[in-house]
Amino acid sequence: MSIEQLYSIYTEFPAVQTDSRKIKSGELYFALKGDHFDGHLFAKEALEKGSPYVIVDDANYVFSERCILVDDVLQCLQALAQYHRNQFSIPFLAITGSNGKTTTKELMMAVLSTVYKTYATDGNLNNHIGVPLTLLKIRKDAEVAIIEMGANHQHEISSYCTMALPTHALITNCGKAHLEGFGGIEGVRKGKGELYDFIRQTGGTIFRNADLDYLEGMSSGIDKQVTYGSNHSDYKGVSIMKGPYSGAAIVSSRNECSLFSQLVGEYNFANIMAAFAVGREMNIPVEQIKKAIEMYSPDNSRSQLIQRGTTTILLDAYNANPTSMTAAISNFAQADYSNKIIMLGAMKELGDESEAEHEKIISLLEQTNWNKVVLVGGDFKKVHHSYLYFDTSAEAQGWFQSQQIEHTAFLIKGSRAFQMEKVIST
Repeated sequence: MSIEQLYSIYTEFPAVQTDSRKIKSGELYFALKGDHFDGHLFAKEALEKGSPYVIVDDANYVFSERCILVDDVLQCLQALAQYHRNQFSIPFLAITGSNGKTTTKELMMAVLSTVYKTYATDGNLNNHIGVPLTLLKIRKDAEVAIIEMGANHQHEISSYCTMALPTHALITNCGKAHLEGFGGIEGVRKGKGELYDFIRQTGGTIFRNADLDYLEGMSSGIDKQVTYGSNHSDYKGVSIMKGPYSGAAIVSSRNECSLFSQLVGEYNFANIMAAFAVGREMNIPVEQIKKAIEMYSPDNSRSQLIQRGTTTILLDAYNANPTSMTAAISNFAQADYSNKIIMLGAMKELGDESEAEHEKIISLLEQTNWNKVVLVGGDFKKVHHSYLYFDTSAEAQGWFQSQQIEHTAFLIKGSRAFQMEKVIST
């Protein structure tokens, strides 16, 4: 079956599912295969749940005229997404980066949706499956689309650009994340820079953080650039704080305003400025942007502040790498709390540099007199330190629940693999 024929079916049933457990009547089911699962095993179940068609690449699972056989289910899903993307002539804004891309995407979504019918990546569905699924959720009434792109190796971002065909792009930063796959910080910049490469080739527009000098070098040759930050830029702001919450005083001409987000940590200043710049370039009034940013409330274990009686918890546990970990610890060290306990899960995907990067975190921790430091899992077990250590977040949760701690602030952060949010679950 050709992509054109399959797209005709998709237009009749414009909903796609790859998880048979979540199938709803009317959704097309793509039977993906992975290292530890095979969606073909659930093809019959999907039909029974009301899927009008299932897409398979194994002839043994063609047991009904409602089973569509293709060469490769994943490639078919991606090709269908690309075909769907080509039906639109609206702005498609792609966002990538080592840190802050999901928060920035959520802020931009909050801002743009005040005026435009905006579609954006759900959560962090930003990989080789999430990107096509995001594209296929975009409906005909779309006026703007925001596509988040994650990557842990070279050529990944370029493949997503081929599908999403972004007209606008934003790289939040290039930090020490996924070093194992990228092969070092220069590899990170090369991999993330594939987004700039696409824009350079297609004549699109980028939004660039002027405070990061390396982004200026990476963006050389791109004519259409909108800059933001605290240095000389199109949209200039000053970082301001309201307790633990990050804000910005916008000082660029005709954009003057002050705003405070519900995001914890000064490192969110860049994310706020990015959303502000995108909003203004899309002709959204300053006051609407201010209101949208101030009303956005994180609920995804990113830069959240949770109050439990006299205990304050700064939860930033969706992911961690050396760059984001350093920023979180430094911010917490400067925060105005009299009693501080820090609980950190280890960092993943750092390859040969992992132990050294964990040692650097220990050295950073030792520069501040914390009430207590609790470390969990991974290479924190291999490096020398004098702090409390647990193998799992479940063990750390047991310790947390056994303590009678009041009038204390906690910072909880770690890589997704350690699920540090479980430490405070009740």
